[in-house]
Amino acid sequence: MHIPLLSLIIWLPIGSLFFLLLLPSSQQQIFRHITLGTALLQGLGIGLVLMHGLDDTPVERFSWMRLDLGNLGVLSVDYLVGIDGLSIGLILLSSLILTMGVIASWHIQKYIKAYFALYLLMDTLIMGSFLALDFMLFYMFFEVALLPIYCFISIWGGPRRAQAATKFLLYTLLGTIMILMVLIGLGLSVYDPVATGLHIGLFTPGETPSTAQINTVQSLVQTHAILPQDIVHSLNILLMTDAHNFIPGSAFGLLGGQFIWGQAARLMAFLGLVIGFLIKLAAVPFHSWLPDAHVEAPTPISVILAAILLKIGGYGLLRTAYNIFPEGAIYYSSGLGVLGVCAIIYAALTALAMHDLKKMIAYASIAHMGFVLLGLASLTHEGVQGALYQMVSHGLIAALLFGIVGVLQDRTQDRRIESYSGLATKMPYYSTIAVVSFFAAMGLPGFSSFIAELLVLIGVFRASSLPRWMGMVGVMGILLNAVYLIWTIQRVFFGSFSLHYPSRESALQDLRTREYILFIPLLLLIFLLGICPQLLLDLITDSASQLVTRVHTVGRENLDAIFP
Repeated sequence: MHIPLLSLIIWLPIGSLFFLLLLPSSQQQIFRHITLGTALLQGLGIGLVLMHGLDDTPVERFSWMRLDLGNLGVLSVDYLVGIDGLSIGLILLSSLILTMGVIASWHIQKYIKAYFALYLLMDTLIMGSFLALDFMLFYMFFEVALLPIYCFISIWGGPRRAQAATKFLLYTLLGTIMILMVLIGLGLSVYDPVATGLHIGLFTPGETPSTAQINTVQSLVQTHAILPQDIVHSLNILLMTDAHNFIPGSAFGLLGGQFIWGQAARLMAFLGLVIGFLIKLAAVPFHSWLPDAHVEAPTPISVILAAILLKIGGYGLLRTAYNIFPEGAIYYSSGLGVLGVCAIIYAALTALAMHDLKKMIAYASIAHMGFVLLGLASLTHEGVQGALYQMVSHGLIAALLFGIVGVLQDRTQDRRIESYSGLATKMPYYSTIAVVSFFAAMGLPGFSSFIAELLVLIGVFRASSLPRWMGMVGVMGILLNAVYLIWTIQRVFFGSFSLHYPSRESALQDLRTREYILFIPLLLLIFLLGICPQLLLDLITDSASQLVTRVHTVGRENLDAIFP
């Protein structure tokens, strides 16, 4: 009997959530243990998937909704989840960070039951985002995930939490509108040939149609031999990768496609998805929500926001925009490259001017996401692999850096760089881990970020679609990144000891056991991926290469059809 392992990974936290809600609010320690146990069981499930093999893990699917569109036909929305090389690295990262986030949340004292209930809800929504293969399901998972984050910031955040939470929600909802418009267009443009064949009686229920039978249905739709009201529309992302599954003359159909403001609708759809996901990626110029959200969010949520939530933007670009509209990836590659280098340089220069450690790391995150964008824009095997590697690497490093800043915040309630000097004399173990973490963020050899940035830069220099100067600007960005990180190390950890608030010196205790449990595994993984990159590359290479090949072959064919 097939065990729906992927569905168990997604929905296990919801089961724990219902159990948690049944308990009295006084059982505070149990809430923590339930959430931690759930995260560990999730990790075990992901381990079983890896042992089983990605290629041997079946897609889990059943019909979820059927909406009558009248003369336009029927829209079928499926519960469809699966795993591949594009998602596995981010799923592993999410499992680790969500587990660490529970441990980092152990000290939460305000509304504990509500906090961990929201945490379990967020867990399900994050995992669902990376496993969903139906666009509607994917959209619902990642959009609803905004609500727990909004609550975390607005309830457990800092003094300006209301403004930061509102700004976060409004910015990300703007991206939501862009993606929703494309989703609606896809729902009216894409059809399921198997479901359509069943609907008109060409196939019998339970029959597995042959390729020839599916081709017959596609031919009937292309020649308008099937009436519009008999077509079963679909939001299955896997179906969207085949241009034959787009209805001719529909909004995003390749044949007889529509134009918007003089531009092909398919290219405009790609642009809409890019803008929507760039807002979630916090790419320049859509980034201003991120520093405020980080500053006001509690430390565990800052960790999750930087390590996981930003990655939904990069993953969404690959899973939807690049897969569904590969011609857009070619057409707009130079523009995406420009945005990438602008993010790298602008964020690095802004980080140099920051006095708040959290804000500095937030801008460092924006710069690192610039490398993700640059790798995707290169449309090379190395560049896309580097972008995926960078998302995982940055997730580990960002979690570590925000955790390190969180230690100072907990001890002294002060995050200003100028408030500290010579911390190594008072907190030697903390300072050692902090300095090594800053070196990792610089991208020095031996750390995971070095591999990621090296792959991206190789991809950029090999790219036929990007000028060489973009690679040179990327190298300059790495140097600027090192400047503000080295300056911070020298200012905060070395030199003679001083503290802006001397009365708080007694609070500067070195690392506690719980903090070692958080930091040491992250550091080891950063080292491991820096020394043995094949551990991750073996998981992501095939899917990344297939995507790049598809963009260059199918994307070029589609461009030739749009601009004959």
